[in-house]
Amino acid sequence: MNEREEGLFAVADLKSSLEAILLVADEPVPLGVLAQVLELPREAVAAALAELAELYTEQGRGFDLREVAGGWRYYTRSEYAPIVEKFVRDGQEVRLTQAALETLAVVAYRQPVGRSQVSAVRGVNCDGVMRTLVLRGLVEEAGTDHETGAILFRTTPYFLERLGLASLDQLPELAPHLPDQLDDEPDQGHRRARA
Repeated sequence: MNEREEGLFAVADLKSSLEAILLVADEPVPLGVLAQVLELPREAVAAALAELAELYTEQGRGFDLREVAGGWRYYTRSEYAPIVEKFVRDGQEVRLTQAALETLAVVAYRQPVGRSQVSAVRGVNCDGVMRTLVLRGLVEEAGTDHETGAILFRTTPYFLERLGLASLDQLPELAPHLPDQLDDEPDQGHRRARA
């Protein structure tokens, strides 16, 4: 492979790497973070991001890549919003997966709670499941953590409506179902020993 071919391969690899990272990001990723993770100059990463954004627009993809809030993130194109809304609305009638039910339980009993806290309780990454719960209207943003700046989540009135509850106080106690050592943990939000 000559130098020109190696350079083209590096650019293609860079774009693929950026796509892979941004696909799993749940908030805009700053250029500096992307450059640091990829161990490349900011200028090279910025150029690749701009090329990807332009390529998606030229190809008329259903999503685009935007620079917002100090970082880069994928978004659904606005002209497809009605289709996405219909999909999300119709998808609300579909039963939740076991992962979604577990994640929803953690949010319900520990709210307000950040994604990383939910992931720590479940032992797996919950970003995709959290997005699904937000799209279905069962979970919503509840501000940010003062120490970490992480987005916090809580259940919605729709969650209570779907469960037939007037308030979170009507959630069943979990303490009888937990191992003994968890009963002695300090308070995690407003609901003791409930997650």
